[in-house]
Amino acid sequence: MTITSPHLGSPSSEWTDARLLYALEEVVETELNRHLKVAKDWMPHEYVPWSDARNFPGIFEDGEAWGKEQSKVTELGRIALVVNLLTEDNLPSYHHEIASLFGRDGAWGTWVHRWTAEEGRHGIVMRDYLLASRAVDPDQLEAFRMQHMAEGFESDNRHSMLHSVAYVAFQELATRVSHRNTGHQSGDPVCDRMLARIATDENLHMVFYRNLLKAAFELAPDLTMQAVRDVIVNFRMPGHGMPGFERAAAQMAIGEVYNMRIHHDDVLQPVLRHLKVMDMGDLGPEGLQAQEELGMFMGGLDAEASKFDVKLAARKARMAARAAG
Repeated sequence: MTITSPHLGSPSSEWTDARLLYALEEVVETELNRHLKVAKDWMPHEYVPWSDARNFPGIFEDGEAWGKEQSKVTELGRIALVVNLLTEDNLPSYHHEIASLFGRDGAWGTWVHRWTAEEGRHGIVMRDYLLASRAVDPDQLEAFRMQHMAEGFESDNRHSMLHSVAYVAFQELATRVSHRNTGHQSGDPVCDRMLARIATDENLHMVFYRNLLKAAFELAPDLTMQAVRDVIVNFRMPGHGMPGFERAAAQMAIGEVYNMRIHHDDVLQPVLRHLKVMDMGDLGPEGLQAQEELGMFMGGLDAEASKFDVKLAARKARMAARAAG
């Protein structure tokens, strides 16, 4: 199949979601085959410390009530683990979103189902770990899960296939970074190993979507540049609607699990640099305007992140002085 850029043939206004899905099918098949060659199957149960598990109160007479002191996990790790797991719990909604947008046939459909199956492991292993290690209050965790899933999830980018591809290219990396940093801050080597395994999957998912985004830039550069600008300017993590998210996000920012500096340096910039988005030429007026606006936004985000860095450093200094005195 030959892909023709709208600059070489048809105007970008002629690109519909249906045409883009069809035009990118061959790329999806190539990336799917590459992914299947490098992805390694793994067993969630092998990452869970089952020997630490014991009964909770309920139908078991010997059930032991949960307490924070029962786990090695730090308070920050506990907060981040709940946020990460509740995010993974909404997989049915995510599957519905991408299956509706990308379809369930051909290479697109095969990828949608494979991605869903791989993501399903993440929620399984995280919940099993949290319950076996008694890292979180199981009653509160289940109450949060019910509330979060009952509210459902609607993507900010469900109106556009290009916007959706652009979003997941960044969001998969953001999830990888969040999981990895949570593991580092958890205080438990078992948790760290588990989240490192999950992060490896998320990185492969990011590579799939990043390569698909690259193909979209070659196909429809102006529309793709506008989609990337829109996604970055309005970026929100998929778990933003969960109970207590704002407070948890603030604690994760202070604890350096995920904050503006990490978002700018470790999520947005790597993808933009890899795709050479800010150096891209052969753009029409709308594409050039989107590129300029994206550059201005990134500069503003960097400045805001620098202010946050100063405040965080001052906070650390105060805490160190308090501990020393």
